[in-house]
Parts: sequence; structure tokens; C-alpha cells
Amino acid sequence: MRREALLIGVDIGGTFTDVVGYDPQSGRLRVTKVPSTPANLVEGFLAGVDEVCAALGVSPSAVTQLGHGTTIATNAILEHRGAKLGVLTTRGFRDVLVLGRMKRSQMYDLFMDAETPLFLAPRRHIREVTERLDADGNVITPLSAEDVHTAVRDLVDREGIEALVICFLHSYAKDSHEQEARRIVRSLYPDLPVSVSSEVDPRFREYERLVVTAFDAYVRPVIRRYVGNLVTELNGHGIMAPLRLMQSRGGLAGATTVLARPVATVLSGPAAGVIGAAYAATGAGMPNAISIDVGGTSADVALIVDGKPSMTTEAKIDRYPLRLPAIDVRTVGAGGGSIAWIDAAGGLKVGPQSAGSTPGPAAYGRGGTEATVTDASLVLGYLTPQAFAGGLSLDASLSERAVQERVAEPLGMSVPQAALGIHRIINSRMAQALRLVSVEQGHDPRNFALVALGGAGALHAGRLAEELHIPRVLVPPTPGVLSALGLLLARVEHEFARTMRARLSEIDPASVSKLFEELDAACTARMTEDGVFAGIEVEHFAEMRYVGQSYELEVPLTGPASADSLAAAAAAFHGVHERTYAYANPSAPVEFVSFRAVHRGPQMASIQAGLPSGEASGKPYDEREAWFAPDQPEKTAVYRRSDLPAGFETTGPAIVEQPDTTTVVYPGQRLSVDSAGNMVIEL
Repeated sequence: MRREALLIGVDIGGTFTDVVGYDPQSGRLRVTKVPSTPANLVEGFLAGVDEVCAALGVSPSAVTQLGHGTTIATNAILEHRGAKLGVLTTRGFRDVLVLGRMKRSQMYDLFMDAETPLFLAPRRHIREVTERLDADGNVITPLSAEDVHTAVRDLVDREGIEALVICFLHSYAKDSHEQEARRIVRSLYPDLPVSVSSEVDPRFREYERLVVTAFDAYVRPVIRRYVGNLVTELNGHGIMAPLRLMQSRGGLAGATTVLARPVATVLSGPAAGVIGAAYAATGAGMPNAISIDVGGTSADVALIVDGKPSMTTEAKIDRYPLRLPAIDVRTVGAGGGSIAWIDAAGGLKVGPQSAGSTPGPAAYGRGGTEATVTDASLVLGYLTPQAFAGGLSLDASLSERAVQERVAEPLGMSVPQAALGIHRIINSRMAQALRLVSVEQGHDPRNFALVALGGAGALHAGRLAEELHIPRVLVPPTPGVLSALGLLLARVEHEFARTMRARLSEIDPASVSKLFEELDAACTARMTEDGVFAGIEVEHFAEMRYVGQSYELEVPLTGPASADSLAAAAAAFHGVHERTYAYANPSAPVEFVSFRAVHRGPQMASIQAGLPSGEASGKPYDEREAWFAPDQPEKTAVYRRSDLPAGFETTGPAIVEQPDTTTVVYPGQRLSVDSAGNMVIEL
């Protein structure tokens, strides 16, 4: 084994764990997909790393950078497997979590469940303490230390809470009461995890601040156990490289800094894929793109404009507000493992239930009997049983039986017709997500390219492009593991925000400048913890609105805070408002609400997967019948991607196979390969 520097990216999905290894000295890139191991995710993690290291001929101890994307926090929230919480709040505000915003997503449903996350803390776990600040941070009523003592002892000793939330009224303006309460808690219970709202989200709006802080406390023990166990296992495996985890914004953070605010990883799962898609699209000369990441259980869709992913400061998880800056990703339960089923009215449905990796689709031969999208793809001839997910062998006869028994016979149709129906329905679900990030946000999809990634993205992308009239589909060299590759392309990034409300006509530039000094200092401290000292980019933003509006839009600030730069931001706000809502009123008064500082480190590596070495024949290695219409199959050429040279062209139908995915070129579409090894499908 040779010893040299090696960069590793590991993305754990519901069905497969994707691993990318990159040797920056030689430019060699190796990828693999291994089945995820839900019982102990670290097993699949290490198995994938070992495979990549063996392929590159290096020892795991050669790893110098390790990026990781995880859905641990997301799953803990969705499956209600977080910590047992207690909450300290200002006297008189015990029911903030219960009341929420009094909004209803389904106005006329009399039997809908509550849309506030009441599972976080029942009312008996929410305790009031005497204290009060006004909206400017002035003390109206001092904090009662006795109340804090009594409440915390009762919550821990009688209720058995595992983590504590401290969220006092107006603490975003002054954090002294929350900090004092935490000192009291630590003196009583030094090991009790505590999340403080003035640190997690120091911005106004009580309900949103309480929810995001409660989520932070809810996942804190889960993330601490997972990260601690992972680091221990990695070190025992000889991997001493610092572990960096993907955050919701699309930036990496070290394990220690993630544990300081674990809620930042809640939406990290899909973020790395969007980073990889943006990198690939920009490199291919298509900076305006829509990414579609289709895995085993879900499909993630995001908009990329001018090479940058679209961001949001008002994210959601399930139905609940998660006020964190995040890449704006829309997720639907549509993937290769999505199960086809017949509803009570006799209609065919697909998903959101998934067979996952255990037992998986029927074709896996692990006891699964349900018909999934992967089974339908196998029946239609799109997949080669011996060339799936890096060599996982499939049993086509099991797929045919599942589709026949679960769908074809109940609906009185042939097996190919049933399989085509499964594909049509799942494609329709994914197309709706594409419309959410494009048409419904004022963007014409005809002006964008579709970037296919994930294990099944390239299989479905051609049909999705047809449905939305998207002219081009880009399939990067390693689409099936592009999320793992994105972990190597992402930068270490930290951000802090704080509320400071003032109209443009009244704001004090000196106060804004002082605020940014404090935010920059906090970002710098986190960067130092993560070992990043040079090449740091700094950006400043303001959240603004028209006076009287309820919600804000984020606008970049250029240059130091001054009367001129703040006025320029206000002028830019009108343009952002026009693009977002097709309306602006330059004569209306504008106010600033919050300010944000973002520090971003240098990119770890510039990676071009490129074309494979050796002679590329450009010839198909097989031909088989595949179904694209219900009447009869078509003879379809099957290529290995490694056989396609730059400049290669063909017309569909065609199938292109590679270890991490299969690309389907549908009839009437044209496939070409560019100089960087990207496949471009044109309609």
C-alpha cells in the first residue's frame, strides 16, 4: 500500500452509501456504492471507504480530508426519536409552542392534526420562570434564580428530561437572562445538554425561535452519540483526518462546531448533491439548471441560477418551520424503492412508502414482495441485472412476479403496461417537484438544463425533461455519487445572524458596523476551531421588508456598513421584491430586520472526473428489447459509459451503463459526450 494524501466524501442514503475518493496529486478519482446498514450506519460508511482506498491502492490512514453528509438529525425529527425535552420560558408564555401562528394549511379540514411540533415537549415539560425584557433588551423584571432552580430540578428529577431548551421573551435583543439561566442549570446538572435560543437563532418571532431551538436540543444527544461513535470508529480504523459534516446551507463544519449547533445539519442530506450539480452544470457551460437527485427513497429537486443554488431563510421540515439558512430543496417520496400499490378505489399509486435497502425491491432477493420502481425498470429492460449499483445482482424473475401479482393482475393489464404505468406515475410526482422550484417561483424551465444525479436520476431525467419541455439533460461523469463528490467540492462555512430592526431613514450605520464586527468575530472563532485560517471569503447580508409586511427578503450588502451601502441595499431590495413577487413600490418606506455574516473557506479541491483512460470504442456491447410504449418493445443499443469517447453521438433509444447509475436515452432524443466526459441529452 502506498501512503499519500486522499480526500474522501461519504454520503449515507436510505438505500445506498455513496463514497468518493480523490487523490489530488495524481488526479485519480474512484467511486463506489455500498448498501446502507441502518442498524449501524458506521459499518456501511467504513465498508465504502475501504473499497475506495483499495481501488486507489492506499491505506485508510492516508485520508487527510473527510466530508460527510448525513440524515441522522432529519430522521430523528421525522421519526420522533429525539431527546426527551424540557423547556424554560418567560412567565405567561407557556403556550407559545401550542398556539404557534394559528395557521392552517388545510383551511376546511375539520379533523387535521395540529401543525405545531407538540411532540417536542408536552405542556407539563414547559415551565415558566419569572423574568422579562422589553423589545429593546431592557430589563423589566429580573431573572428569578429560585424559579430556575425549582423548574430544572423538577424537570430532571421528576420528569426525566434528557435535554433542556431555554427560550425567553426578547432574548434576541439581550441574552443576559438566558446565559444566567444556563449557568444555574450547569451548576446543578453539568452533563445536561442545553440549547439557548439567543445562540441558536437570535432573531425575533417567538414561535419560530422556540421551534428551531427545541429542534436543536431534540437532536443534540442523537448527533452527539452518532458523531462521537463515528469518530471513535474512524480512529480505530486508522483514519485520523478531521471529520467535517455538511450543513443545511451547503457548507461544511467540523465535528466540534457541529455539536455546538447540531440543528444546522437537519437539512444537510440533499445539500451536497446540489453543490455537486452546480459545479458540474457550471463546468459544462450550463449555469442555469435544475438538479434532480433520485435515490432509493426520495427525489430532491433544487434550482441553480448563475451557478449558485437557490437559498432560503425560511426552511421547513415536515410541516414545521425551521428558521435556518438552507439550500432551497424540495423533496418528494419518489425513488427506486418506492412501492406501487392499489388504493381502495382501484387506482394505481406509487410511493411515498419505500422498500429501502432492507428488504429492498423484490429483485434484490432479500424477501421483498412488493413491486417497486426498480422492479418496473427491470421489467421494462432499462436495467441489466448484473450491472446494478456497482455489481449488485438482481433477479428479473422476482421483479416480473411482483409487478404481475401486485399491479398487473389487479388492474387487468399486461406486465409491461403495469411497469410503464408505475414509471408514468412516479415521473409525474417528480415533475411536480420540478415545477415547484421553477414555474411556481417565476422561472421558465425551458431556459434551464436538467442535471441528473443519484442512482436513478439519469434513468428518469429524459422523461422529466419531455414533460416540462426542458431542452437539455446533463449527466455528469459520476452522477450516482455526485452527492458524495459535492462533499469534496463544498467549503467550510459558518454564518451568524442577529435581529436589529430599524427603518432606512432611522438606522445608525455605526451600530450596524458594530453588529457586523461581533458577527464576524463569531464566524472567525468557528473557522479557527475548524482549522481554516486563510483564503476566507466574507459576505454580509440584510433581511429587509416594506414597513407593515410580515416577512422579509435577504439582500447582499457590499462594502463596509455606511449610509451609502445601506441605501444601496434598500434600492436592491426593490429589485429582489420585484423578482420574487412581481411587484415593487420604490416609494414605500423600507426597514431592516436582521443582519447576517457568512464566512466561507477555500475549496478543498478542483475535481474533474474527465474521460476514462484507454481506448474508447464508441460501440454498444449489447442489444436488448426495452419497452417505451405499451404496444411493443424496441431494439435498444446498450453501451458502457467507459466506451464513449468525447464527441460521441447517437440517437435514442439507447441505454448507457456505469457502476453508479444507468442512463436511458428515450426515443427521439439525441445523446452526445463533451470534452469533459459529460453526457448531454437533447430533446
